[in-house]
Amino acid sequence: MGPRSTRSIAGEAPMDRLVWVGAFPAEGREDVRSVVAAALEAGFDSIVLAEPDEALQRLGRFAPILLEGDTFLFDDEEIGRLAVIRQAKDEPAVRKLRGATKHVVVRTEDWKIIPLENLIAHFQGSGTRLLVEVHDAPEAKLFFETMESGVDGVLLTPSTTKEVRALRALLETKATSVPFVRGRITAVRPLGLGDRVCVDTCSILRLGEGMLVGNSSSGLFLLHSETVESGYVAARPFRVNAGPVHAYILLPNGATKYLSEIRSGDEVLAVDSEGRSRSVIVGRVKIERRPLVLVEAEADGRVHATIVQNAETIRFVAPGGRAISISDLRVGDEVLLHLEEGGRHFGMRIHETIQEK
Repeated sequence: MGPRSTRSIAGEAPMDRLVWVGAFPAEGREDVRSVVAAALEAGFDSIVLAEPDEALQRLGRFAPILLEGDTFLFDDEEIGRLAVIRQAKDEPAVRKLRGATKHVVVRTEDWKIIPLENLIAHFQGSGTRLLVEVHDAPEAKLFFETMESGVDGVLLTPSTTKEVRALRALLETKATSVPFVRGRITAVRPLGLGDRVCVDTCSILRLGEGMLVGNSSSGLFLLHSETVESGYVAARPFRVNAGPVHAYILLPNGATKYLSEIRSGDEVLAVDSEGRSRSVIVGRVKIERRPLVLVEAEADGRVHATIVQNAETIRFVAPGGRAISISDLRVGDEVLLHLEEGGRHFGMRIHETIQEK
């Protein structure tokens, strides 16, 4: 078993971005214990060490990766190689590692020596994941955004623990914003009882922030979090009352799940009215039988629908970020929708004509 990857929403990569944190003793760097503690506090659990240290395991659970020479080991098995590039003639040796190991971590002090784009293209689809060593969050951002796909991950060897926290902050904001269109409400119709899902997260959601949910993955409505104070119930700023069990919800990797499939520990996408998004962890899912309302909206010549609970605390998001309660929603009102082309197969986007009504 290899080390667990730390999930990120910097773009829609085919697999999660990897973050390894290097805790190496060196002059000018903070001590190993402080780096390990900072990594765990930031949610990074793949930590590279120069030597085994059982005392560090008492700080928390993590996957200790040992770097012996140029080989990365986990549970005494090779999981990768360190490739040091000092001059242009070192590149062919790095290329030969394609398919020979699970991970290749490139270290160089001067990226002018070799175009990173060449290595990204060379390793794509090979089964070998390409990482680069970085020393701070801005460097990591640059490598994640190189070309359309970027590198598969980074090995962060920070000089201070501040850089560990900065990288976590970077990864919580998606590099590409979620595009919205205006949808005009065409129908609001009460239904009978059904099983609806509340998604309770491990984060405090902000005003204007919610989740993307809909009857069809091609048209997802931005449903507001329960951050708005009500005269009847207290705010629940960690919660989105998302809709019935059949509805789709958008995930950080661009896939969808049915609300009935969401479990504690999953990650879902929180999005605000400007399209800024971040990954949040699900703490609990509550499924309860409640009265429902069908909402339909027209956008780009198509009608999109979702179903929500018939309760004042359920709110849609209008252009500009204003939250509209389902009890106040009227035909002709405008709300924000995220549209996608094609269909879904087991939650992943496919190029196929599928109509869901």
